[in-house]
Amino acid sequence: MKFPSLIFCLIAIPALHAADVEWPVNGGPGNIRFSPLTQINRANVAQLQVAWSYDSHDAFKDSEMQSNPIVVGGVLYATTPTLKVVALDAATGHEIWTFDPAAGAPPQRRYRHRGVTVYQDRVFFTYRNFLYALDRQTGKPILKIDLREGLGRPAEKMSVSASSPGVIFEDMIILGSTVPETLPGSPGHIRAWDTKTGKLRWIFHTIPWPGEFGYETWPKDAWKVSGGANAWAGLSVDPKLGMVFAATGSASFDFYGSNRIGDDLFANCVLALDARTGKRVWHFQGVRHDAWDFDFPAAPSLVTVKRDGHDVDAVAQITKTGYVYVLDRKTGKPLFPVKDRQAM
Repeated sequence: MKFPSLIFCLIAIPALHAADVEWPVNGGPGNIRFSPLTQINRANVAQLQVAWSYDSHDAFKDSEMQSNPIVVGGVLYATTPTLKVVALDAATGHEIWTFDPAAGAPPQRRYRHRGVTVYQDRVFFTYRNFLYALDRQTGKPILKIDLREGLGRPAEKMSVSASSPGVIFEDMIILGSTVPETLPGSPGHIRAWDTKTGKLRWIFHTIPWPGEFGYETWPKDAWKVSGGANAWAGLSVDPKLGMVFAATGSASFDFYGSNRIGDDLFANCVLALDARTGKRVWHFQGVRHDAWDFDFPAAPSLVTVKRDGHDVDAVAQITKTGYVYVLDRKTGKPLFPVKDRQAM
């Protein structure tokens, strides 16, 4: 049996030309996944034709590839089902370079991956428990960071990866993580690294350590053993406010909570952090002491809404429960009524 490989297609309208426009970040600016371009519309969409295609030649039946290709400087960057990184000429589909982190080894099974981050001369992406920085011109590795290190627990006992690409603020790449949903678990702390040196610049403990805000919402030793509360769906950054926003998952184990009595901050939260320091600005917890795996399933979207005739910069957060929370971006205050209800 043959399994389909990743094929990129560029669709164009004959005889219609416009200035090149970049798509520089996964999910689009503010993670709103919207483009204001009007070149393709209802009047001409029937004229679309394939301009070029690219076949990655991967044959991997277990892939759950969700890569959002990005375009910077006329080059398209993406990951393939076997987690190779490719750089293509966005106008022709010509392959410029590829990087294979597996180097011929069997690919990781059933791995979700949502793409790469491009910043200056580097392409950042994750593979298994590593964060790589590749040379943007050649695809050669420059940095390799072990995501298991720096979490306050023995690295060899940690299982940490990242399916969603990081975001850039100033000279840092800020990243969430993917961790197991079982115990013993790995903590979902949010971290920032220097883009040039790979040095850890800050860390926010989503399972608070002693003396930190929220520590009392967990059992005494939870910070040593508990896992989850991870921003697996990605992050959003507001460079003007200097804030980074995360939506976290539930604590481990997802469906059993008698060994983590309390509200379990900062699981199931929309988090606003100072992007320069990692300090908490505000948080909004959607589910306290989650025992149903009702984590937030997407990165926060940075939107502007009308309230009482005024524009308000906000954070919109979708949920597994069917609600959309709309919060003031600076304060975290809900813009629409929200009631806490106890569930037994």
